[in-house]
Amino acid sequence: MSDTLKSGQRVLHVDSKNYYGGNWASFSFSGLLSWIKENQQKTDTDECEDWKKLILETEEVISLSKKDKTIQHVEDFCFGDQDSAEDVEEAGALPKLPVFGAPGAEGVAQESEKECPPVESALPEAESQEPDKATGTEPASATAGHDAEITSENESSPSTALGKPTLELGKTEAAPSEISAQEPKKITYSQIVREGRRFNIDLVSKLLYSRGLLIDLLIKSNVSRYAEFKNATRILAFREGKVEQVPCSRADVFNSRQLTMVEKRMLMKFLTFCLDYEQHPDEYQGNYENSTFAQFLRTRKLTPSLQHFILHSIAMVSETDCSTLEGLQATKKFLQCLGRYGNTPFLFPLYGQGEIPQCFCRMCAVFGGIYCLRHSVQCLVVDKESGRCKAIVDHFGQRISANYFIVEDSYLSESVCTKVCYRQISRAVLITDQSLLNTDSEQQVSILTVPPVDPGKPAVCVIELCSSTMTCMKDTYLVHLTCPSTKTAREDLEPVVQKLFNLNPEKEAVNEELEKPRVLWAVYFNMRDSSGVEKSSYDGLPSNVYVCSGPDSALGNDCAVKQAETIFQEMFPAEEFCPAPPNPEDIIYDEDEIVPEESGFSNSPETKPESATEESSSGDSAESSNF
Repeated sequence: MSDTLKSGQRVLHVDSKNYYGGNWASFSFSGLLSWIKENQQKTDTDECEDWKKLILETEEVISLSKKDKTIQHVEDFCFGDQDSAEDVEEAGALPKLPVFGAPGAEGVAQESEKECPPVESALPEAESQEPDKATGTEPASATAGHDAEITSENESSPSTALGKPTLELGKTEAAPSEISAQEPKKITYSQIVREGRRFNIDLVSKLLYSRGLLIDLLIKSNVSRYAEFKNATRILAFREGKVEQVPCSRADVFNSRQLTMVEKRMLMKFLTFCLDYEQHPDEYQGNYENSTFAQFLRTRKLTPSLQHFILHSIAMVSETDCSTLEGLQATKKFLQCLGRYGNTPFLFPLYGQGEIPQCFCRMCAVFGGIYCLRHSVQCLVVDKESGRCKAIVDHFGQRISANYFIVEDSYLSESVCTKVCYRQISRAVLITDQSLLNTDSEQQVSILTVPPVDPGKPAVCVIELCSSTMTCMKDTYLVHLTCPSTKTAREDLEPVVQKLFNLNPEKEAVNEELEKPRVLWAVYFNMRDSSGVEKSSYDGLPSNVYVCSGPDSALGNDCAVKQAETIFQEMFPAEEFCPAPPNPEDIIYDEDEIVPEESGFSNSPETKPESATEESSSGDSAESSNF
């Protein structure tokens, strides 16, 4: 909502959870265990009817859901000695947060759940031209022996044609791998619990395309100053039961030992064609217009291994459902993103994907946005005559008025969503003791697409994160698996986990399994995908109530950016979406305009409004209540 504040509006963000981001959030290990317990129990909350006294005869209400039903089938497994961790305390843990509804519970931020860098901003401004100046971002509670040094430096790649700055990357120089040839260190469950604050575990697993919509938005809006990024270092493929690295760039192709010289020429010729395929419509239209991309590849005189690499590791599309044109578009997007920040098209934010919504929250707060966590909403108040929503009533019985309301899909009740058909996402998160593909460097960020065994089943996207991404403790890896759901998450993803990893206790593992990374802990869950739902599918929503969805199953973030821009343009068609903020030194403050007593929103917690004139009003500049 930072864009609405920049356009002169005021924003109140109300969230029933005690952390930012909803299903986009990330947690420490102990935080994730609490989240798992909460979603496995799902206890009913007592409903208070006092708020109904605030509703006038000329108004009606749209009740909101009291329970979050977006997460289902949560199953977690520990593959070590769990009893030994019963009395282990998390290092550096803060006192437990108060229970929901307790005094002082509101406004508790997720920032307390993770270690913060000692500097105020981990990422220098994008305009900085000091490539040799390093900025330390070692976590505050890290010991002196921490062997990962994070530096911020400008890339030498050219900026866009409009002269826009490029993102700063947090590059991690891994220490020399002295133990790469040795056995992986034995990590116990008690160690994971003790070092739980080293983990930042995302509920949704995504990467940022280096020329994607989100990167452009982060640069344009200057939100990039609040985050730091690391390159995805390699693209992997799973073929014939083995994991191998895929050559992507021109240098990778010609240095590859996997491909013959003939295959290298064939691959470069095809990739060159994909970069400007629009100029050669006769090569992909006509006979191939109605064929799949996999069928099209078979006609290009490519070897089976090249077809596999292109389909599953470069285009990363379905073998049965993707058309020729969609495959060419996906391949071109991949190739256009190469080289902007590194050897692959992808970036990953340090401390996890959950940092991205928090970055926008920080920008919003800088411009006066108000955030209320642990603050649930009972209903929307609708004027019968105009049909527009005019206020909300929160769990304290306060009536808060605004002109526009943006509601996350999970807050809508079943009566509003009777016509909605949701998709589901299957997710798994693993903590492992070694990488899927060991190399000289332990600090690798890898992406792997595992093709389906049975026709019609979805491919599984696997993202493996190392400790230098600040998402897991040293000597462990954090592995995310994602695919569109066909069954429960465990049924969808466990066959892939069994192919890639060793799930057996160390004493029971056979020789073949000993070569695989060992899973130390795992969780499976299904997440609702509401990204494809049209507003017209919801029953009885007023025209000034806008619905935003949770995460989708795609690898990138284009869907969320497009949705945010669409909602903003519907509300303020004459305004620019997410304009660049002014520099602090350019802001001129007028003392007459500073009125700290006025919040921009009003409420009447105790008195019942007798007439419309007595109802609390936020004025024309109040923008939204986002909950």
